[in-house]
Amino acid sequence: MAKKVRMSDIAERAGVSVVTVSKALSDQKGVSDEMKAKIIRIASELGYERHPERKGISQSYNIGVIVPEGYITKYQTFYWQLYQEINTSAAMHNSFVMLEIINADDENGNVLPKLVSENKIDVLIPMGGFRTEYLKSLRERTRLSMVFLDFYDSEIQEDAVISNSFYGTFLITNYLIEKGVKRIAYVGTLLSTKSITDRYLGFRKALMEAGLELRDDWIIDDRHMNRESIYDIPLPKDMPEAFVCNCDVTAARLIDSLSKHGLKVPEDVLVTGFDDFIHPGVCDVPLTTYAVNMEAMAESAVRNAIKKLNNIETNNGIHLIEGKLIIRRSA
Repeated sequence: MAKKVRMSDIAERAGVSVVTVSKALSDQKGVSDEMKAKIIRIASELGYERHPERKGISQSYNIGVIVPEGYITKYQTFYWQLYQEINTSAAMHNSFVMLEIINADDENGNVLPKLVSENKIDVLIPMGGFRTEYLKSLRERTRLSMVFLDFYDSEIQEDAVISNSFYGTFLITNYLIEKGVKRIAYVGTLLSTKSITDRYLGFRKALMEAGLELRDDWIIDDRHMNRESIYDIPLPKDMPEAFVCNCDVTAARLIDSLSKHGLKVPEDVLVTGFDDFIHPGVCDVPLTTYAVNMEAMAESAVRNAIKKLNNIETNNGIHLIEGKLIIRRSA
């Protein structure tokens, strides 16, 4: 079967960004006629096929994306990359994206985003996770449709697009068990986010099915309930053989804590992550992880948002996006 051609393939051949390719293929402004022609020619040569429902789109929408301040750091993070994927997908749907970062005071005070209060957008994609009370306030005070991205809320019936956190950590934990590992810890503050808790449940299911011990001292916090990270992750007195971490950033911080105690990965202990996304230079050990398909998540969120705007019925349920296990040196 021929490999599916992605916009990133076209971008690499043309020497431009994926956003530029997206604009060129959707005939948007911001790309010279010469470059547009070059990109279209390369796309044709590679056999790129646009999604059928993207062809002939004339209606343009403004899509608002909001994310809590705590999810955005000074360097490029998972959520910056996910936002770029939303931009790319929206461009292919002839639409535009605006981002607003919500600080903790505004979230706790249920202050409406300026994108909403100033009527700048047609639909809203909250990303990363917000307090239930804040989301309820948004829904009560605006007529905007919403699609949650990378989180869901059990008290609010809205479309939500998430990676398969439960199955991802179940798969990772089973991989360790099949290697003969029996003493396994989980690193992630339970109930701090839905995804961390779901990943723990996948981890726990794998242990239960294998008949392995689940110890309270091997459930290790990586952050406070207010999302602030614990940078020196505490290590248990009785060390396990492996740690399953709720994300790659946590895995990197854990490896740093292990190093301070004279322990090496993978020689002395195994470590796994989740997301397959970490800033270059943060971790020296290549991580075994579960790769999240950010492109598919962003596309699903944008597609469902536009369906809502066009009064096309959606499920108002959770849309699971599968990823894949990536084996590297850490485990």
